[in-house]
Amino acid sequence: MSQRVLPLDGDLAADIQAKRAWVLGHYERDPEASYSTVEAKLLLLDTILSNGWVEPTETVKLQALGVAFGDALAQELGLSWVAVDDEYGCDAALVLEGTSVKVFPLTMISKRVEDGEAVDVRELFAGACSMIRDIVDDA
Repeated sequence: MSQRVLPLDGDLAADIQAKRAWVLGHYERDPEASYSTVEAKLLLLDTILSNGWVEPTETVKLQALGVAFGDALAQELGLSWVAVDDEYGCDAALVLEGTSVKVFPLTMISKRVEDGEAVDVRELFAGACSMIRDIVDDA
């Protein structure tokens, strides 16, 4: 399976930005500043999920939460958004420069919600960070 890592641009970048804008729209004032810390991102995700503001059938909104989750991972671990192109298509992902580590956060929350699982955002985040750090340490 051959994968190409490309800059995130064009329609895919616009889609990620639109999803991020939907998440930022939950702030009443100064969304950019409110979204600036990892904790703020996780708190917003937790608030949206715990209040049931997104239904399991609202895949696009759930993937928007995945963008916010990815933004938190990127900020915490120094990852960058890219496009990964392979025989299945082109998807947004996070990479750690200089490694082969690729993370696909858009569906990390949506798959769980669609399966009827309760999502503990902080537990999911801690687990993802731990797993990514372990992979990097083993590389």
